[in-house]
Amino acid sequence: MIGSEILSFEKLTSTNTYASELLKAEEVKEGTIIRASYQSAGRGQAGNGWESEAGKNLLISIILYPKTISPYNQFYISMVISLGISDFLGKELNECKIKWPNDIYVKNDKIAGILIENSVMEDKLVSSIAGIGLNVNQKEFRGSAPNPVSMGTITGREYNIDQCLTELAGSIDMRYDSLISGEFERIRSDYKSRLYRLNEWCSFRDHEKIFTGRIISVSESGMLKIENREGIVNEYAFKEIDFIL
Repeated sequence: MIGSEILSFEKLTSTNTYASELLKAEEVKEGTIIRASYQSAGRGQAGNGWESEAGKNLLISIILYPKTISPYNQFYISMVISLGISDFLGKELNECKIKWPNDIYVKNDKIAGILIENSVMEDKLVSSIAGIGLNVNQKEFRGSAPNPVSMGTITGREYNIDQCLTELAGSIDMRYDSLISGEFERIRSDYKSRLYRLNEWCSFRDHEKIFTGRIISVSESGMLKIENREGIVNEYAFKEIDFIL
């Protein structure tokens, strides 16, 4: 289903913005991918920008209608998109992890970012737009992001962008199908097993201080569970906790 229709553009302000406007204007087939060679105002989490050299990377948004998923469980959308990307990358790269909530890391470097925008109406999840920026062939990064990396910089290879999109769509489609089929336990288990710094004692910063803790799990609603040195487990929402890299 995912990728059965692809709308390609040389330039957009943002694939997520275009997808949102398209949904308001017409009926769009589920799994449709909006693709741009370049974004003039690519968006990441919490309003952050996304740097990408024209024609070098994958910049896409996927339109989904996960109406069987409750708003409480909407983080599962993020889980399956993250897992689909890491499944695809795992064929080429080692040590591919998901940095909560949904950045994709190789070792300590960021290779992909995800922006999920859900539409909820009358306690129902009506639609989801899954925006993905995946660094494929870009060799130099001039933005302010501290640790970007691409498939090409890691392997030294030049990748066929179209082929990467086909394979990525297939990997995400398999994970999305498992979600629609209700395989929640498997999804959570796989997501947890791929978490960046899972069970590793490392430094975090919350609204009070820097502390040492270890990630032990993620709740169904997407809260990150961290145990501190005193054995106390606290849960954090997005932007309530920072990784000290």
